[in-house]
Amino acid sequence: MKPIVSKDSIVYFNEECYTALNTYLEKANHSKIFILVDSNTYQNCYAHFMSKIEGSYEIEVLEIEPGEIHKNIETCSSIWNVLAEYGADRKSLLINLGGGVVTDLGGFIACTYKRGINYINVPTSLLAMVDASVGGKTGVDLGNLKNMVGVISESEMVLVDTTYLETLPTNQMCSGFAEMLKHGLIQDRAYWEKMTDLSKLTLEDLDQLIYDSVVIKNNIVFKDPTEQNIRKYLNFGHTLGHAIESFYLTHPEKPTLLHGEAIAIGMILEGFISAALLSVSEQELTQISQVILATFPKVSIDPNDRQAIMELLVHDKKNEKGNIYFVLLNTIGDAKYNCIVSDDLIIDAFDYYDSL
Repeated sequence: MKPIVSKDSIVYFNEECYTALNTYLEKANHSKIFILVDSNTYQNCYAHFMSKIEGSYEIEVLEIEPGEIHKNIETCSSIWNVLAEYGADRKSLLINLGGGVVTDLGGFIACTYKRGINYINVPTSLLAMVDASVGGKTGVDLGNLKNMVGVISESEMVLVDTTYLETLPTNQMCSGFAEMLKHGLIQDRAYWEKMTDLSKLTLEDLDQLIYDSVVIKNNIVFKDPTEQNIRKYLNFGHTLGHAIESFYLTHPEKPTLLHGEAIAIGMILEGFISAALLSVSEQELTQISQVILATFPKVSIDPNDRQAIMELLVHDKKNEKGNIYFVLLNTIGDAKYNCIVSDDLIIDAFDYYDSL
């Protein structure tokens, strides 16, 4: 597959990943190389990755605990201290081998340590391959508020090797599908149609769909790297989805929701709002809901929790001057940003989801 070039980074696929990586490592002459993993990717992915490295380099492994709960400043502080203890300088390289938590957090660590060292993302989850590791967004959560602290700065390269998906649990695969469905909904009806029956997909189909998903995101980010206008499209489903994810994250009596599972709910809710405010047809809304629910079983959201979830909307990063802005759909494949939605309509959306 042909590499995908962005403004400051290149996304390579499968075996081309390691040809590009080894060429880069030989030329860059980094003083030290650090590899950030979590305990899962260390066990399941690290050996495969290291088997692809040619040449002899001074490499240190930095291991963190897995899960969104560890994507915080405390984890960053721990890694910054370890980097300092191991003598990491500005010619050091950080390779982030893991899912979205590792690539988000590792990118932020690299961008801030000594005011910035080079880093490479090697996503090992479907979500990270199609979304988290691409586009230069790095960051950590602030308490239960998603990605509140971070910077936009692209990695040297992104290496998408789909063999890592062989170790991924089913729920993690589904989490990534949510972002792929979103890319079709906001930008490409034909891509959405390809994604509407995941049960028929072959491994070859999946490789191509991952590639196409990265192309869709890269085209948007290339035109608007700092999210001044059309990059906001990528937040479809995320305004309410992030609020739901944050709420469930801090209520241990609630079921744990992966990012994609929460975004799937958000896309149905915001699809309903799109039908109410814009030109999404009833038929399209039904299709959106059915396709998403075929992969993501409905979550029971207690009506008594709705107000607390809605109160979290004030922290959404798209907000300006006290207004809460949504990304909605004009139709499948065509999005609109900076939409204002009433609280009553949000409640109606929850009622719709509850009725499905």
